[in-house]
Amino acid sequence: MSRLWYGKKGRRHEPVNHKYTLITTREDISSKQAAPAKAELESESFRPNLSDPSELLQPDHIEKLTKHLPPRTIGYPWTLVYGTGKHGTSLKTLYRAMAGLDTPVLLVIKDSDGQVFGALASEPFKVSDGFYGTGETFVFTFCPEFEVFKWTGDNMFFIKGDMDSLAFGGGGGEFALWLDGDLYHGRSHSCKTFGNHTLSKKEDFFIQDIEIWSFE
Repeated sequence: MSRLWYGKKGRRHEPVNHKYTLITTREDISSKQAAPAKAELESESFRPNLSDPSELLQPDHIEKLTKHLPPRTIGYPWTLVYGTGKHGTSLKTLYRAMAGLDTPVLLVIKDSDGQVFGALASEPFKVSDGFYGTGETFVFTFCPEFEVFKWTGDNMFFIKGDMDSLAFGGGGGEFALWLDGDLYHGRSHSCKTFGNHTLSKKEDFFIQDIEIWSFE
């Protein structure tokens, strides 16, 4: 026997048995199909055009680095301006390759242990009496996972170059990254400029290859 109930005016009502039907529209289907395509498109947007294939960076390396580059570099192709495979291992040659550039440059190092790390410099490398650069400068590593170490604001020891070495960061008597004049031996320590840990597997390392990219 079903129950009845009465409204205010004495009208009799049957109980309501609510049933719901899920309706899938074409828009829902299109949205779901578009999601992977959108993700792929967003991924592609972080992959710049390169003037030459990189011998040191994988596509996912490039994608991750691009997300941290200064805004003024976005949309420009990456141009290989120096590579040890093409230009040899000489800091003097490296400095000559920077002549005429007016763009940040990306230094990528691969050491004898196969580890990849480096630095983004706010301006091209040059011989200097003291430190130069801006807070756009950062250091990074893919050893063992991708990490970026940006300016802490503690000091302004960004980049320093002379004929015998090229260095990044400072404070406490150590550099975040230091390379010798032959681009053969390097060193990495924690430093106050970037608050980084050692970028390489070992503090002292031997350089296998170097690439430097500009954005123009």
